[in-house]
Amino acid sequence: MAGGDLEAKAEPMVRRSRLPHERRYTSQKLPRRLLTTRSAKSTLTVFDFTGAMQRLCEDIVTRCPTFRTLDLSRVLVTYTPCRNRSRYGLQARVTPMRFRNGALTTRRRGVLYGIQRFFLDDRELMYLMSFSLPRFLDQSFEEKLTTVFHELFHISPAFDGDIRRLPGRCEVHSHSKYEFDRQMLGLAHAYLADHPQPDVYEPFRFRTAELFDRYRGLSGVVVPQPKLIPLAW
Repeated sequence: MAGGDLEAKAEPMVRRSRLPHERRYTSQKLPRRLLTTRSAKSTLTVFDFTGAMQRLCEDIVTRCPTFRTLDLSRVLVTYTPCRNRSRYGLQARVTPMRFRNGALTTRRRGVLYGIQRFFLDDRELMYLMSFSLPRFLDQSFEEKLTTVFHELFHISPAFDGDIRRLPGRCEVHSHSKYEFDRQMLGLAHAYLADHPQPDVYEPFRFRTAELFDRYRGLSGVVVPQPKLIPLAW
């Protein structure tokens, strides 16, 4: 819409978006996608990547005091297919479902925005945690665990739908992403020490090709990223 048209209106104009303001899912009917290769053997079972990752994250939250305020029943673990097999690029991301300090709306360049709200079994989701496959799986085991701790740490300890904001100008990764990841690796090592149930994290010791030798393919939950919805000018 042209700027002149906006100036001609005396009253604020509300724009009705065609995007759905809510997405509702059930645990039994989450959209899933199969990742496989031509050489995969059809007689083998399918590895549920997002189910295994959900169990790993729940175990980390239970055993690590740093994450004791997180409610993973309101965090949806998903995956996104990579466009290429390069090991460089996005490994994972956390998408907050709220704005700063848990606000439902934000204003950008004079426009008021909301965000689509996602529900799972009538519980509102506060975060999406997505992993890029197969890129994430092609990391070393140590790198994978560091990535998982990295993403969990981005969730606000207030669990208000916002990200964790650190002191200073670099509020997401502090002044040094290298130092940030070094701290996450330290948390991962503490988690692994004397762990009584290694089967929780053992599947992530394998890279993509090794998993395809053991399973018919990989499956996981795939949902669209939530949309910013313009509410009013």
